[in-house]
Amino acid sequence: MKLIAIDLDGTLLSPEMEITKESLEAMRKAQSQGHIVMICSGRAPEDIQQILDKYEFSIPLAGSNGTVVQAEGEVLKRVSMNRVDITTIAQKLDHERVPYRIYTDSGIFLPADWSKRVEYAMEKEQIQVEGLSDETYQRITEQPQKSSLINFFSHHSELLNEQELTVQKFFVLTLNDSIKADLTAYFEGISTIGFTSSHPLNIEVMDREGNKGNALKRVANHYGIPLHDTVAIGDNFNDLPMLQVAGLSVAMGNAEPQVKEVCDVVTYSNNQNGVAYALNKYVIK
Repeated sequence: MKLIAIDLDGTLLSPEMEITKESLEAMRKAQSQGHIVMICSGRAPEDIQQILDKYEFSIPLAGSNGTVVQAEGEVLKRVSMNRVDITTIAQKLDHERVPYRIYTDSGIFLPADWSKRVEYAMEKEQIQVEGLSDETYQRITEQPQKSSLINFFSHHSELLNEQELTVQKFFVLTLNDSIKADLTAYFEGISTIGFTSSHPLNIEVMDREGNKGNALKRVANHYGIPLHDTVAIGDNFNDLPMLQVAGLSVAMGNAEPQVKEVCDVVTYSNNQNGVAYALNKYVIK
């Protein structure tokens, strides 16, 4: 039995944000042979579950960069940030007028002035991302609509006043180099947090114990699977912790060069069914 941890964006999801027929068939075939397939993503657990429900797929998942781990309808682990760090980081981001999202156990919360913050950031020199379409850029920067998952706040203290609320992750939109460099230096000075990136235009901040590597270990332990019998497939920097601990690490063809360097093998890109190819080549008998 093997445990296969698969990232979503840039990995399992195609550029059209779909799980292809080929990938679904390979995942189901791996399951039929007794292997455990899990999703390990920076997305919120509720967001991941909506995607899985769309394809009638029931598997373990690790959301918010591995800070929330679920299997068989049960939360196995939740790594939350402490209140001091939450306040410190929110104050810094508010002072710099940076757009950000706070991932909690009660949904995702954004500053009500998200759009104004984006406009402020766009007044400065923009980070140029090769191959980023106008449609994708708009999706990244536009203000999300209020929903069962998305809520807004006027000041971060509103969230901290909710005693039962726990925070798993800050998602920080970084549209220009100067702000990204400043925030990176600032986060490096906080010893109790860890931070990474799933795209050139963001920084993601969690508790230092919250990462995809620890999530993979937690699910492997739950099913009694040795780490040398685990497989991780990913494309970006937030995938590195799970790629580094897995028995077999697989980089997507579209992965960041630094990610490919640390992986055992490289598969095709996410627009060429790279996940299906990797599963058929390295897992499925």
